[in-house]
Order: sequence, then structure tokens, then C-alpha cells
Amino acid sequence: MDAAAWDERYAASDLVWSAGPNAFVVEEVAGLTPGRAIDLAGGEGRNALWLAEQGWDAELVEFSAVALDKARAIAERRGVTVTTTLADATAAPDLDPADLVLVCYLQLPTAPLARALGHAASLVAPGGTLLVIAHERDNLEHGHGGPPDPAFLPTVDDVLTAIDGHGLTVERAEQVRRPVETDEGPREAIDLLVRAARPAE
Repeated sequence: MDAAAWDERYAASDLVWSAGPNAFVVEEVAGLTPGRAIDLAGGEGRNALWLAEQGWDAELVEFSAVALDKARAIAERRGVTVTTTLADATAAPDLDPADLVLVCYLQLPTAPLARALGHAASLVAPGGTLLVIAHERDNLEHGHGGPPDPAFLPTVDDVLTAIDGHGLTVERAEQVRRPVETDEGPREAIDLLVRAARPAE
């Protein structure tokens, strides 16, 4: 889907994604000292808004202008400040390095996803952290929800290959299970979580 298609999707409902932050983001950010954060391809800003409420200087980068408008409106209602930047994550937008770089559920085929992840890795400041969360390929047959096309479902190794060579130390790289409430009862989604850090200078 291109930016125009995502604009239509974001315009069609109050919120496409949950209003609250991703649970894995909350877990992994716990214990980090707030600094500058980039939420790359962050949609309506669910994670960036939460980070701002925790004291982070958060920048939401997204290629849908409609999503950014919604994020700014939510930020105003919640009384927080989030910098919003209209940019395509695959096009290596010119951004300042950050202490935390998030890439959460960026749904792209292998090659453009690898470009976006490589750029995300390059944005991690010394002492900073990269956190990648995505629907994992095994979710297609064994989990719930997520894209129905395996081309949009990376593996842990795909993510590690994309960020290799950017000077980061991998701290965690594995499949993780996420509970999902459905009309048929509780289900489980299979995600991947990769956390890597750049050594401090």
C-alpha cells in the first residue's frame, strides 16, 4: 500500500491501531533513561505518544499525512508534545540520531523492509537502543491476525541480516507470543522481537 492508500485507511476510522502502546515496547523500554526517541513508520503514534508521556523527546516519522494529523490531535488532547515528520521509512529520511529507535509492525516486503531496518539501525546514537517488533512468518500458520501474505512476514534472521554491519550488539532476538482477544475467545499471535544496542563512546 502506498501513502495515499494508507491515508484512506487512516481516514476511515477513529483509530486503525490500539490507542495504548505495544506491550513489548513497554517491557523493553522499562529501565532505559528517557532521551530522544524515533518511532519510525509509527502510524497514529501510539508508541510515540506513550514515550512522550514517559519523558522521552519523541519524534513520530510516518508517510501518511492523515496518520500524523491524528497523532497531533491525540497529543493535544493528552497534553503531550510529539514531533511529527512526514517521511518514507524506506527512503532513508534525514533524521538526527536517537537514543531509542522503534520499528513496530512495519508491513513491507523483504527488500524495502531491509532498507528501512538498515536505516533505522544507522540512526541509533552511541549508547542507544534499536527495538524491532513485527508479525513473524510462523504467525501465518500457527498464530492469529497479521498480514495473510508471507512476503510481508519477516523472520528473526531477516531482521538480523538487515541490521548487520551497522555496529550494533544484539541483546535479544527471538519469537514472542502476544495474547489477542477475539470474538471467538483468546488467541495468540506470534511476533518477533529484536533488540540491539550501539556501544557507548
